[in-house]
Order: sequence, then C-alpha cells, then structure tokens
Amino acid sequence: MCDHTYVHSQVVSPAKYVNPFIGASTSAGKAGIYHGLGKTFPGATTPFGMVQVSPNTITGGDNGSGYSYEHSSIEGFAFTQMSGIGWFGDLGNFLVMPTTGKLKTFAGKPDGANGDGYRSRYKKESEKASAGYYSVKLSDYNIGVEATAAAHSGMLRFTFPANKESRIQIDLARRVGGTSTKQYVKIVDSQTIQGWMQCTPNGGGWGNGDGKANYTVYFYARFSKPFKNTGVWSASIPDTASRKREAIESDYYQQWIADAVVTKGTKEKEGKHLGFYTEFETKTDEVVLMKAGISFVSMNGAKENLETEIGSWDFDATHSKAVSLWNKALNVIDIDGATSDQKSIFYTALYHTMIDPRIVTDVDGNYMGGDHKIHHSTSFKKRTIFSGWDVFRSQFPLQTIINPALVNDMINSLVTLADETDSSYLERWELLNAYSGCMLGNPAVVVLADAYAKGIRNYDVEKAYRYAVNTNERFGNGRLGYDPGSIAKTLEYAFADWCLSQLAKELHKETDSEKFYQRSKSYKNIWDTTHQWFRPRKEDGSWEPWPDEGRMTDWYGTFETNPYQQGWFIPHDIPGMVALMGGKEKVIADLENFFNKTPQNFMWNSYYNHANEPVHHVPFLFNKLGVPWLTQKWTRIICDSAYHNSVEGLVGNEDVGQMSAWYVLASIGIHPVCPGSTSFEITSPLFKRASIRLPNGKKFSVIAKNNSSSNIYIESALLNGKPYDNSYIDYFDIMKGGSLELKMSDKPNKSRKLNDE
Repeated sequence: MCDHTYVHSQVVSPAKYVNPFIGASTSAGKAGIYHGLGKTFPGATTPFGMVQVSPNTITGGDNGSGYSYEHSSIEGFAFTQMSGIGWFGDLGNFLVMPTTGKLKTFAGKPDGANGDGYRSRYKKESEKASAGYYSVKLSDYNIGVEATAAAHSGMLRFTFPANKESRIQIDLARRVGGTSTKQYVKIVDSQTIQGWMQCTPNGGGWGNGDGKANYTVYFYARFSKPFKNTGVWSASIPDTASRKREAIESDYYQQWIADAVVTKGTKEKEGKHLGFYTEFETKTDEVVLMKAGISFVSMNGAKENLETEIGSWDFDATHSKAVSLWNKALNVIDIDGATSDQKSIFYTALYHTMIDPRIVTDVDGNYMGGDHKIHHSTSFKKRTIFSGWDVFRSQFPLQTIINPALVNDMINSLVTLADETDSSYLERWELLNAYSGCMLGNPAVVVLADAYAKGIRNYDVEKAYRYAVNTNERFGNGRLGYDPGSIAKTLEYAFADWCLSQLAKELHKETDSEKFYQRSKSYKNIWDTTHQWFRPRKEDGSWEPWPDEGRMTDWYGTFETNPYQQGWFIPHDIPGMVALMGGKEKVIADLENFFNKTPQNFMWNSYYNHANEPVHHVPFLFNKLGVPWLTQKWTRIICDSAYHNSVEGLVGNEDVGQMSAWYVLASIGIHPVCPGSTSFEITSPLFKRASIRLPNGKKFSVIAKNNSSSNIYIESALLNGKPYDNSYIDYFDIMKGGSLELKMSDKPNKSRKLNDE
C-alpha cells in the first residue's frame, strides 16, 4: 500500500529515507526473465566505500549480490559485495558467521533441512536495513547480528544466547559465483588474525571465470573477546578438480568441504579451502564484536585501514559516522513536494548511484595496479567496477553534475590500467583491474568524450585520447563499415566514433575528427531498404536471413534486445536516423506504437523495455522530434510505474547505478540523449522543486509550478527568470547555478515553439 503523505519540509537527513531492500532480489520468476530483478544488496556500506558488510543467502547461480530477499536462510555476512550486476557475480569475500553448538565447516544449501551446514534460518520480521546499517535475528542459533561499515573496514555486533559452544567462524574460501583458490590465515595476538584470499578465474567468480577477475583480498580482523579456543579447518580439494561455479555447487564438492580437517590451536595456515573459528562460552545476551579492515593491496594496508577508521569498539559511533557520511553525500540534491514513498524511491536511487565505481585506494594512497604491483597516487583515487555499457547513459552524466571528481578518478583509473597492463586501450567493463570484455561498444570512450566536453580534464588528456583512438580502432566499424552479424555493435561503435570525433575536434586534431565523424555514419550501412529497418550483414556484405518475426526477433543481431529496441540507438545523428526511417511523422507514430504496446508494469518486454539499458534514451527522443509533451508524458509514467518502494521496486538489474541514475535525472526533469554533447533534455519533473548543490558551491534548482499527478505537461519555462524556449538545457548553464522554472498544466502546450538542437 502506497503512502501518499506529502512531505513539504526540506530534507535534513535524507539517509533516513534510504531503503536498501529496494531491488534486493535476484528472482527470475518474479522478473519473468532469467536476468532477475534488481540484484542489490541490503547490507551496510558508505558512499563509494570499498567495504560492504552484507548478508549472503547464496553462493552459486546468477546471484551477483549474494543475497535475495525471498531466501529463507543466511550463510554469513561478507565484507565485499557487488551491486546490481548480472553475468553471475564475484566478491562476497571474508564470510563471517556466528554459530553455536557443533562446528560445521560447510554452509549447506539454501533449501537444506535444519542443521544442514552452518547457515541459519532467520526471522524475516527481524530483518532491518538502512543507510550504513543492517540487523537480523538468526533463528537456528538465537543470535542477533548487526552490521555497520566505514570506507575500508566494517564491524559486526553479535548478541549471543547462553551457550558453552558459541563461536565466530570465517569461511575464507567463500566467493560469490565460485571460490577463492588459495587462502592464508595467521593469529597475530590474542584478539587478532590477518591473512588473505586469492581469487583467480580458475575459481569462477565474474562470469564464472570468463570475466578474468584475478585479485587478492587482504584482511586484518580483531575480536572483542580474547581467544581461548581457536582453530582452522582445511578441505582437501584434489588438484585436478574444477573450481568453477557449477563444481562448487555440486554435492561432491560440498562433501569435500563438510569433511574438512579441523585443527585446533593452529597459529598459521595456507591452503586451498580454509576457515577460521574462535570458540567461547557466552551468557544470555552477551555481546561480542568483530571488526576487520580490508585491502586489495596488502595485510599491512588492511591493518592501517582498520586502525585509521575504526579504532575503538564503539559500534554505535561507527554506525553514526556512516549515517553522517550518507547524509552529507545524499544532501547533494534536495527535493520538495514528494510523497514519503517518492522520497524513499528517490534517495534510495541516489544511494545506489553512490555504491560504484568504488574506491580501492587504501588510506595511505596505495592501490594494486593492473601489473599486480603496488602503486601510489596523490592525484586521484583508484576506482573499480566500471560497468561501462550500462553507466555511460545516465550514471556518468549524473556524476558530471554532482561529482565530477569521481569522473576524473574513473578516467585516471582506466588510463593507468591501460598503462599498467600494456593494453593501451580503454576497457569497457572493468572489475579489479580485469579486462573482462563484458558487453559491447566502447563506453569508456563515451565517458571520456563526455567529460572533456564538460571541462572535466584532470588526467593525462593526450594519453587518454591516444588510448581512446586505440580502443575504437581495435573494436569498431573501421574494417568493413559495420560489425559482421551485429546491429548492436555497429550502432554502438558508430556512436563511439562520433564521440571520439568530437573529442578530436576539441583537441584540434582535424584529420582524426573528420575520419571518425565519417565512421559515425556507419549505422547507415546496415539499413535495409527492403524491410525498412536495421539488419545485420555477413562478412561478405550480404544480409543475414530476415526472420519470420522481423525486427521483433530477440537476439537477431542484437544483445539482450530485438532490432526494434536496438534500432533507436542513433543518439548522435537523430536527423539522419529520421531520414532513414521515412520522416518525422512516421518516426513519431512508430515510437508511439513502441510505447503504447509496452506493459503497464514495465517488466521485461519486447517494446520499451526499461529493464534493459539500450532504450533508456528513447523517451527523450520525442523532444528531438518536436513533440516534447510525449517525452513529458512517458517519463512521468515510467517514473511512477517502473520504480517502487519495495523489494521488487526495480524492473530489472540495477546495473551498478544506471537504473537508479535514470530515475534521479528523469525525476528532477533532465536527462541526456547523447552523452558526449553537453545537452540535457528537459522533461516533466516529479517534484515541485529539486535543488542540486553543485561542487562549485552554487545551487541549481528545477521548479515545477502547479505540479501534480495530473499536471504533467510543461506549459512554459523560465531560465533564471527569462523566457526559455529550448527543449534542452546545457550542462554549463546548470553548473553556473540558478533556476529552471516550469509552469505545469494538465494539457500539452502544442503551440509552444521550441528549439531542439
């Protein structure tokens, strides 16, 4: 049931509106597609923090966050998680679990019987999550668990029952989507352990190993209760055994873990599948805490991270600091005139845009490079999880406004990675230095061109440009004028060529600019005049056979889409697209058909499929076609129908901030069609006022007068008090500060003459 209570006062503590359960489901059944729903995690983290202390309910399957709300048991609480990703997953390292009774060395299956492994059922009504905090009651052990986090470290607070065999155990081998392949643990003193977990493609993880993730997680962990009875378990994994996702999910592999040898009093151990435990007696409601620093650089780095951030055992102070960090970060945008539910949706969306790309630089400035050597930087913070194909569309354009330093960081991270790996090109989907090759296109080139056009330039521009050229030459339409067999790649590469041509032009590289500009028109090479739509060509230039379902055929030269959906992706040359498609009126009619056939709940479908990124710019095309009221109509409908304050509140994978960034921008009334240019299309805001606190200390506000659920159309506009007749606003006008004032109506103003270029 929706809460339609309106909140008119200025938000002072926006963190209180964050609902981390929004999107926290991987359920393919509820999504109606194997991709599942949001795949977010509900645990504790900080803005762009390296640590996420979160419950994990499942290790295998396509469960990238390690958690799904409908699961009835928890296998532990990890200190690293990915957010909103498909293609299996990774991280989920350093899995901590409080237990009682007999020690068990394997987690057990999510649907296993009571007592099957160390996992525990939990009381769903006890589960609470907010910005920087998570808590739950583990039913099988009668243990309360609370989690909070700092940027590079985290803390767990356990409330135990009276028991002579209480313990905290840590599965060092555990990894979402696979296993770490080697681990090390050492007792440092009577309350401290340190060690590492090595994760390679042989252990599955990102893309079940195909994503090439190869990293080591270092830890330094302290316990409030001194050690009395400790030990290590070590499973004997045959050298010839597969350690990919499907193997570790198997009964035989789980039996190897269940049969692990437990050695009490071990001070130091290295092995293929290790766990550590500390056992103690507890009284009723006795509180025991554990805190850990994490590093991707070294054990000393993990120690310094912990000691710098969480020096005491004050859980509540650590939690309070995390909330303060979130309030400071989320206060970048104030909204007024929203329902309570809308505030939760908005601030949770903004929160989800602040998970990645996360910082992986330690507190001392060290980071692990792509050459597996330690590097140091004082000029930028190394970031990771660049989901390029998703985030160039909304997430990075949003960050250019609210956090340009992040954009500089990410470009620096990609450029230095290209250096360190001798790759000399920019990766499209990066995870912990891995050139995963996931998805398609050249999104890093888009992000670079977009940043440079907006004056965001704190990186080696010449080197970045050179690597961008290498990227488009390595992956692109240059050889044949199209990508054989692919509509999607041809269109994406054409757009990246346009972006590169604009960057070259600004750098006064006229020959390059003209070359890539001409290549940006490659999309025309796959237009089939017979069927009046885009069609994949073979290597020899002939057409691929036209399918019976035509442009509605899923995966026909496309990726996760059909040609009807993918074919609208010509953001850099809309007049050229319109000319191919038969003129403005025909295109408008086709687009209206596209939206009118979309299901009202916006779940996965063959038309406007908001659950997948390639169409995210499409509602704003109406602006470019001279019918802006249709942009206003459909963005309002999408905001209201595809986003909810519930677990199933995202219609598709959150995709590392992209799904949420779309909402943040559209709901305040602006969104780009063509990153690489400085234009943001204007649309109908959800709120009466949205004010952005800009990094330069100024404020830009979008004011919607007479706004309501029925007054969704823009009747007129003022920019800084003067009549404004463009259907877009320039980035630099936003960054100057000021106000865009929109007068709203329940009827479209079709007589209003607007400039759309």
